[in-house]
This record gives sequence, C-alpha cells and structure tokens, in this order.
Amino acid sequence: MARIFVQTTLPHSISRRHEFVRVNGRYSLHLVAPPSTGLPFGSYPRLILAWLNTEALRTQSPKLHLGPTLSSFMHKLDLTPVTGKRGTTQRLGDQLHRLLSTSIRCTNSHEVQGQVECLGYTMAHEQHLDWSPPDPSQCPRWSSTVTLSDEFFQEITTNAVPVDLRALRALKASPMALDTYTWLTYRMSYLSKPTLVPWESLRFQFGSAYSRLRDFKRHFLTSLVAVLAVYPKARVCQHAQGLLLQPSPSHISPRPANRHSTPAS
Repeated sequence: MARIFVQTTLPHSISRRHEFVRVNGRYSLHLVAPPSTGLPFGSYPRLILAWLNTEALRTQSPKLHLGPTLSSFMHKLDLTPVTGKRGTTQRLGDQLHRLLSTSIRCTNSHEVQGQVECLGYTMAHEQHLDWSPPDPSQCPRWSSTVTLSDEFFQEITTNAVPVDLRALRALKASPMALDTYTWLTYRMSYLSKPTLVPWESLRFQFGSAYSRLRDFKRHFLTSLVAVLAVYPKARVCQHAQGLLLQPSPSHISPRPANRHSTPAS
C-alpha cells in the first residue's frame, strides 16, 4: 500500500461532504471529490488501492490493465460479482469511479524545523473504463486501463508498505480492520522498543467520525481481534491509556531488491 494511505486513511462510510481530512501526527491527508461523484469509502477502495499498488510494482509500469470485464476485475480482488442495483458489481464500479476522480493532497509538517511539505495529485493521469467489448469474441484482447499519475506512481514505487493480499481478502468485510492491519504490519516493520499509542491518537487516525472515544474503542478492538487472527505474531496489549505495541515480526518481509518478485504491496 502507498505509505500515505497507511499513515492516514480513507473514509469508512458514506458522507454528504465532498472534502475529507485525516490527521496522524505531522501527516495529514486532504481529499476533494467532485460533487457529482462523491468521496470513496468503505472496503472496496482499499482493495482497489492494494491491487493498483501491487500491479504497478509488479509491472514497473504506470499503465495498468484491469481486464476485459468488470467481473474479471472483481475476481482479481477476490470479490464475487453480483449484478443488480445493489449488487457488488455496481458498488465496485461506483467506488472505482470515486477513487480515480478524487484529488489528493498530502502534508508533512515539521513543527520544530518550521517546515511544511505538500504534494497534491490525482491517482490517475488517464483512464479508459469500458467493460463491454462490442464483439464477445474480442473479450480476450479487450481491456480497461488506468494510467497512474506520475506523482502517485512515484509514491507507490518508492514508499510502498508491504502487506499480504491474502490478509486483506480475509478482512475485506471491515474497512477499519483493513486499516488496522496495514498500519500494524507497517509499525512492526520498524518498531524497536515497546510503544504505547494513546487511544485519542488512534481515534484521530482511524475513526475521527466517532464523537465518543468509548464508541471508537469498541469498534477498533473488535477489528483488532479479526486482525490478530490473521497476524497472530503481532504482540499487542490493551491498556487504559492506549494500545501497547511490543516489537514483533512484520507480517510480510520487506520488499526485496528485485521488485518484480514482490508478492503484494
């Protein structure tokens, strides 16, 4: 996953607003969506991002082939296509459109040095999404494509956080569980000493929509149980003040020098 989407996360649920801000310490994520489209939310954008990131690293190309049909792309995400107004195909297509239409601004503020670094971009420089070949016989040669923007391609090829796509598929029912897993395996990849992360800091990063801290804690801890089921080597303890992280093996080895052999990112 792109590091910015591990340190700061996408919306969990639908919102009437067209702007979204998530803050984690000195990092902040600012999303702006067209009013006619709306912000991406839920599990589907996270699964799409994981696939886009992994495919870009695997191919070392910003131009990605999604497949000849929306159903074929869904199979790549381990999702079952269900047609209809409320089916999975309609929902995935909608979230893909929302994600690729959203403008992103990442900010890294250094209060001590008085420095502020900002980067703004959209994920896709170009997209051709046509899931209906005019002739069924053309299906094997037909493919919708997305060409990532230079800024986003640079971000994911230099600052990718390795994750296990099998874990994401197992946790796909909960966007908070997906966020918790990617964050936890990232933190464990460099954690050198026991660290207590305050509950309030976790709420700002993962669930700022919860007005009451106890509501956030309940949902977060439920997600954590699911995450530890797929990542049992993570040493995590709940405390009154926050979550205590003990140095643990990362869930996936750091990205090897040969990027073409990367299983998932």
